[in-house]
Amino acid sequence: MRFIDANVFIYAVLKPKGSLPDAVQQKKKAAREIFLRVNDGEPVITTTVHLSEVANVLEDAATLPFACDLISALLIKSSLSIEPVSADDYRESIGLSKKYSISINDALALIIMERLGIDEIYTFDRHFRKTGVTIVQE
Repeated sequence: MRFIDANVFIYAVLKPKGSLPDAVQQKKKAAREIFLRVNDGEPVITTTVHLSEVANVLEDAATLPFACDLISALLIKSSLSIEPVSADDYRESIGLSKKYSISINDALALIIMERLGIDEIYTFDRHFRKTGVTIVQE
């Protein structure tokens, strides 16, 4: 099982308003392929925080109804496990964030991954390279 970062959902579903550089187009294509596999039943894990991150970006970049529809669809996916995040997780994430110079949300992903024995993450965030987890982008 792999952790799935918020940016995979965002790259997969957001429609560009203009032309995109080739690198971004490649990320969007890879994200859509990952998203389709999850839709087809590939088991993945994320957190409530990462879903909130997806919702916030979609509400801002698309529309509130679009964000609501996507989050609703994700919540009923049997292949997507959604882990809660506690205040203690946030406290721990601050130290990891400083240690690796990564965002607090990325540090939260690491904490949950470690807790669940997961060492691979679907993400397009290069910062995870600093942490020793395996980044999967296809």
